[in-house]
Amino acid sequence: MATALVVVDVQVGVVATCWDVPAVVGRIADLVQRARAAGAPVIWVQHDDDPHLKRDSSDWALVPELVPNDGEVRIYKQFRDSFSVPLLEETLRERGVDHLVIVGSQSDFCVRTTAQGALSAGFNVTLPRDAHTTEDIKADGVAVSAQQIVAHTNYYFDNYEFLAGVKSRVVSSNEVEFK
Repeated sequence: MATALVVVDVQVGVVATCWDVPAVVGRIADLVQRARAAGAPVIWVQHDDDPHLKRDSSDWALVPELVPNDGEVRIYKQFRDSFSVPLLEETLRERGVDHLVIVGSQSDFCVRTTAQGALSAGFNVTLPRDAHTTEDIKADGVAVSAQQIVAHTNYYFDNYEFLAGVKSRVVSSNEVEFK
């Protein structure tokens, strides 16, 4: 099983009000380093269709701790699902990848939707429980903390079989292995 790391929307303007950002970004940076050391592809995804995330603006940029290497694929998306950009799936198939480690922001939007897109496309998914984040929300008079959203996202993807032989699992970031 060939594994790739997909880093979703860890952009300055996206994580600005998210929970536990320094720790989450530190764990993502460690995963990037470990993926590179193992020769696993690192794919960078950036949201590119929000008036507050204009391309090449300071809010659109990846956080300073995360810097793509030359030659690493960058995907620019306009929707929550990173698989809405055909280049992502094409790149993964060309490299023989069948397993994705998905990290980033925001847990309840782009991370969740990208993980679901990956499963729909037939990729197995590992979601490191401590390497994605989001912000508190209040909708329809109900407040939900970022910690609750992260916990629910982890619960949703833990030991989930989407299709026959296509599964997701949730582990700690230090348990992730790149092959």
